[in-house]
Amino acid sequence: MLVVVALGGNALQPPSRLGDEDEEQRQTDAAAAELAELAAAGAHLVVTHGNGPQVGNALLRSELAAAQVPPLPLPLCVAQTQGEIGTRIALALRRALDARRVPLPVVTILTYVVVRQDDPGFALPDKPVGRFYASMDDARRADPDPAAKWVEVAGHGYRRVVPSPHPQRIVELEAIATLVGHACVVAAGGGGIPVDGAYRRLSAVLDKDASSSLLATALGADTLLILTDVAGVALDFGRPAERYLRQVTAGELRTFLAQGQFGSGSMAPKVRAACDFVDATGRPCVIAELGSAHAALLGRVGTRIGGGAA
Repeated sequence: MLVVVALGGNALQPPSRLGDEDEEQRQTDAAAAELAELAAAGAHLVVTHGNGPQVGNALLRSELAAAQVPPLPLPLCVAQTQGEIGTRIALALRRALDARRVPLPVVTILTYVVVRQDDPGFALPDKPVGRFYASMDDARRADPDPAAKWVEVAGHGYRRVVPSPHPQRIVELEAIATLVGHACVVAAGGGGIPVDGAYRRLSAVLDKDASSSLLATALGADTLLILTDVAGVALDFGRPAERYLRQVTAGELRTFLAQGQFGSGSMAPKVRAACDFVDATGRPCVIAELGSAHAALLGRVGTRIGGGAA
């Protein structure tokens, strides 16, 4: 059974949110233990991961060091964090597999994803990255690029927004498919490094869940497992009437999405990715909390999304 497991960047971030290496490693070790249980049970694994908090940290480091070394452009920050998080996951998973006597190598693949240059996302940047600034003057001093776009968030200040086009094609798909069953593969970190059809880097970020859904569909995965920092998909989240969904069809979930039930920067992208995978393959997607991967795959926890109309 082939399972594509999408690990959320926020779920891998330590509770303090400071990005301390030891704390991040402990979070990753816990995730790796769950993944190793899946592999020990016979699942072929392809692991993707988010990198939102880590890209923000990379941009901040680059900004603070700009007087000493040239700042890194956004796509190279994505590449850098792919390597950073991929290395951490791969070594943690290797140790967890060894502890369970599972003789599988772990391979991390730097992954590029092709997007359309005429994607509407380039005309309407809306993905926040990096730190907040108290004023627009502070923001422009930090990033004097006249093409940079900024939004004001009440109570926080100004933050840069960048394009987030829809992923079209995984460049390393054939290599990943060749390794499936022979290794645990870590790929498409942070949604992948966005490139155009001529393989030129683009200043954008990709949604990790959308790229994971695309990859899972292209690989013919039996299940897409999206692990995050909440127990599943909830209606009326954070309100007195909050209730978690255990079983739901893609059609029903799209109806709830259209009703505005899910946050645009949190659960909505996961719901869209889940529905896209289910609609394309007829196979299930499970959204569950990091730390419960094995139980989620067995249907004991989380939200299981299957086919069917609303």
